[in-house]
Amino acid sequence: MITQIMLIFTAALALALAATPAARKLAVHTNMVDQPAQRKAHLTPTPLLGGLAIYAAVLLALMFFGDKFYVHQVAGIVIGATLISFLGLWDDRMPLPAWIKLLGQLLPALALILTGVQVSIFPWETLNIAVTLIWVLFITNAVNFLDNMDGLSAGVAGMASAYFLLLAALSGQYLVGALAAALLGACIGFLVYNFNPASIFMGDTGSLFLGFVLAALGIKLRFPTNIPAVTWLVPVLVLGVPILDTSLVIISRLRRGKNPFTTPGKDHLSHRLVKMGYTRREAVLTLYLSGSIFGMIAVFVTQATLLEAAIVGLTILAADVAIIIYMEKIAKP
Repeated sequence: MITQIMLIFTAALALALAATPAARKLAVHTNMVDQPAQRKAHLTPTPLLGGLAIYAAVLLALMFFGDKFYVHQVAGIVIGATLISFLGLWDDRMPLPAWIKLLGQLLPALALILTGVQVSIFPWETLNIAVTLIWVLFITNAVNFLDNMDGLSAGVAGMASAYFLLLAALSGQYLVGALAAALLGACIGFLVYNFNPASIFMGDTGSLFLGFVLAALGIKLRFPTNIPAVTWLVPVLVLGVPILDTSLVIISRLRRGKNPFTTPGKDHLSHRLVKMGYTRREAVLTLYLSGSIFGMIAVFVTQATLLEAAIVGLTILAADVAIIIYMEKIAKP
């Protein structure tokens, strides 16, 4: 298992390193370039389509080095990820209204459910399906929201993938480990070109893809040595940074009487850290560190008792609320 996982990681890394410059040339040739604007952090026109390189690196690495026995299990994830990537590509080419993007994300989410990739912590199937849809849509859009500064979304997604890989190895789950390894390799390979100052962006093609696959990994992760009442918290912690960022943005925009999904702005965690005096690189690295801390807590929770998990959950919730209040008072958008 370890050798195969390493092959998948290395292949995804090499493919992303090779494919990203090609995607950059294609973006320039097809005029898929993100222009500077008041609500955006970059100051020069930057090619999009980096998401295509991430998508290709992940799928080709799994195709060449993944165990064929697991193909039927990953089919729903691959189909859904492909659909959502093309939705993102369409939006990169011709920006779509928020409600159309949301409706477009329902089909990939349903592809997961129809192939058995869904939450199963409740005794009622309808509730499990509803929670699955909410989880997939929220995490997909949270990672998409997080793509607001050079290297941020790819780095945080890579950090989350690394912890999903570790957790999968600890619990002996090949499928989750293979997907996480491919995602980690692709994110690192893309970051070579996307870290500040970025020469290419992933666009919605990449951010929606990353969010969708991370949401699916969170669902697939299992911990046979502990109870679901404890382990449901693990993927929530691993994805703590995008969850906190999106919660802050939604609450802040609602407080200001704005639509949280159709009113873009510099009101994310990264923007507020910059307003507090951090450089853009420091803000991004701070969120990387936060993602690592969330991941380490998640590893602890896998072995926690119900009481310990409740204490951790309530403490994290209180800390998140405190951060949101602090950011709203000290670093107003």
